Amino acid sequence: MQQQRNPWWWIPTLYVSEGLPNVIVMTVAVVLYMQMGLTDSQIGLYTSWLGLPWVIKFLWSPFIDICRTKRWWVLTMQVLLGSSLAGVAFTLPTDFWFQGTLFCFFLMAFSSATHDVAADGYYMLALTEHQQAWFVGIRNTFYRVAVIFGNGVLVPVAGLLQDLYPGQTAYTWSLVFFGLAGLFIAIWLYHQYAMPKVEQSEATTADERQPSVAQALISFFRKLPPREMLFALLFLLFYRFPEALLTKMSATFLMRPESEGGLGLSPKAFGLANGTVGLIGLLLGGIVGGWLASRDGLKRWLWPMVCAITLPDIVYVLMSYMMPSNLFFISSCLFIEQFGYGLGFTALTLYMLYFSQGPYKTSHYAICTALSYLGLMLPGMLSGYLKDAVGYRTFFIIVMALCVITFVVAALIKIDPKFGKR
Repeated sequence: MQQQRNPWWWIPTLYVSEGLPNVIVMTVAVVLYMQMGLTDSQIGLYTSWLGLPWVIKFLWSPFIDICRTKRWWVLTMQVLLGSSLAGVAFTLPTDFWFQGTLFCFFLMAFSSATHDVAADGYYMLALTEHQQAWFVGIRNTFYRVAVIFGNGVLVPVAGLLQDLYPGQTAYTWSLVFFGLAGLFIAIWLYHQYAMPKVEQSEATTADERQPSVAQALISFFRKLPPREMLFALLFLLFYRFPEALLTKMSATFLMRPESEGGLGLSPKAFGLANGTVGLIGLLLGGIVGGWLASRDGLKRWLWPMVCAITLPDIVYVLMSYMMPSNLFFISSCLFIEQFGYGLGFTALTLYMLYFSQGPYKTSHYAICTALSYLGLMLPGMLSGYLKDAVGYRTFFIIVMALCVITFVVAALIKIDPKFGKR
């Protein structure tokens, strides 16, 4: 039997703990390593590698499904997340800070990817179908709250500490990570009480367990005729190609000093412009994209969404030539670009849902997200080398030119005109 407890007790904190490690590894680490003196080539390479666990998490997701309970996995991963955050804090002031923090960030990424699988599985076990539908917006909201907290609070807090302790970058960041470690240990302790124990054995009989990785992969690649399958794979991998190049370098462009070609934003200004205003644009873009697709279907809005995820990137070309210092202007540019990304990303999300229809839809969707994440990781690894070779201005122009790739792969896929409509 399942313990009766209001889901409001644990859903908000569960999805904050799911979103926060991701933004720490993929965004906050970029700012940290930049302030610690790494080049953009090094930042792009190493922080992109940290995304690997999210790419391959589907390989061990069946093991999570049949070994121990989802609640056990969630709580165990939260302990590991707290430990890895403390590890970053301990190693930052040392001589081996780079090797130590990189190892801890990778442990954090692995724990977070595993936590994602377990948390989503627990959500489905602990709630009825009606509750799952009702709380889906709540869980997504608190996941985004974690993202805003990571970008809009953690980076400015590090900046405030740097004002108090000038010249002690490693020490100030270690204080931030000690605080985060304490937060995760507190979440773990709270979830020991708040998360009800669920009888997993009833939900995973021999016939209902997830397929093996081999079964899922074989059925995935047989889903369409070979030619259409190739086009689908190209779309999943390359739809976000320009954004994959841009993601890491946009953060360094905003914060590097003018002598290095950047805008020289302080951590506090970065947190406001990128971590708050930009993310509000991202959320609004996603809401508008979902509404449009539900009204008219994905096929009707595919090309406007393709334009939305590519053309607003021109704001970085504009800023690299104007070199503005007005924070309102910079924030407005980031809002436009992130709103377009949120709107355009809707097309990718819905296409993955469309592609995954039929048998094994959960596993197939996981593979789709892995391929999409791989499409972000590999270009991100090379983005710093390209930027260091040509400079920010030329780099952003190249990104705009490569937007043609998104248009090409979008033209190749087939979508049922009725898909997505109410």
